[in-house]
Amino acid sequence: MAGTPEKHLQPLDADEEALVRALGRVMYVLPRTIDADMVGERQLPLTEYTALMNLSEAPGRQMRMNELAAACQLSLSGMTRTINRLESLDLVKRVRCTEDARGWNAVLTDAGFARLEESWPSHLASVRRRFLDHFEGFDLAQLARAFRKVGTAD
Repeated sequence: MAGTPEKHLQPLDADEEALVRALGRVMYVLPRTIDADMVGERQLPLTEYTALMNLSEAPGRQMRMNELAAACQLSLSGMTRTINRLESLDLVKRVRCTEDARGWNAVLTDAGFARLEESWPSHLASVRRRFLDHFEGFDLAQLARAFRKVGTAD
């Protein structure tokens, strides 16, 4: 590993090791528990909720399928399966991209927006209970900045 600073080759201390292991557990458990909460309350599964949420925030409530997949952290095939299900429920429709006839946009329908609004309280309560409540007293803005840096690191 040419050019790796020596600091990066130092063994982790106990606190660093605990943080890395805890983060791995959070990345595995958190989406599953939020999904289970939402499905248990007969709301949208988390993957579908996330797709509708991203579409609701996009200009014209539409996104290219590959951009939506990236925003939802899914493979394109995983996003296609999700959109197929949402389309079968009339929550989303697919239309050809006007700027590139080879591509497709997913478009949030009015019914999809209404279903998103219906699921929002369940999602919010779960995110607060399963995640945010554990950070009381922390500087959330600083924590968010650190997470963004990790999320954009090469």
